[in-house]
Amino acid sequence: MFLYGASGHCKVVIDAIELASAKTIVGVFDDNPKGEFIAGIPIIDTKVAEVPIAADFVITIGNNVLRKKIANKLDANFKSVFHTKSIIAKSVSVGDGTVVLAGAIVNSDVKIGKHCIINSNVVIEHDCEIANYVHVSPSASLAGNVVVGEGTHIGIGSSVIQGIQIGKWVTVGAGSVIIKDIPDYAVVVGNPGKIIKYNNTDLGL
Repeated sequence: MFLYGASGHCKVVIDAIELASAKTIVGVFDDNPKGEFIAGIPIIDTKVAEVPIAADFVITIGNNVLRKKIANKLDANFKSVFHTKSIIAKSVSVGDGTVVLAGAIVNSDVKIGKHCIINSNVVIEHDCEIANYVHVSPSASLAGNVVVGEGTHIGIGSSVIQGIQIGKWVTVGAGSVIIKDIPDYAVVVGNPGKIIKYNNTDLGL
């Protein structure tokens, strides 16, 4: 298995993979490497070495836009990663390339798309729908029947009440409390959450 992106997030994913002992990580590709190794694993400069075709890969970049760009250009067999200390109901569906990290709880009939990050100690309650390239940051909580659109970033420690619809490429600030639906591209902060501006619509590539 290979990883793509030698970041801090990469270290966390390496730990999850090694704890599960599911795969051997051969190397970590990076477009701008800042060293030769990360967590003891060789970093491979993409400007020097070609990315292998049809190899097993996990994209280990926290930025949702970059993760989508890389997923679109790689001809790879994307694998999901589940930390051994995560709790995932049997009825949950998870797309390729998604990472579920330590302490996360994902309850009944949740649908999670491709290349998502469900970070440490996240709670996602029953019947939520999480689209592709979403990042739910550590200790955020989504109550039941919440829908989150593509590329949205839910900030650390945020809370979303039941039945809320959050659009695509939204940014929810750290610690926000979301009690109303959020339109596409909005940036929302505070308790209760309020729209302060909008992201560039080019985020969706």
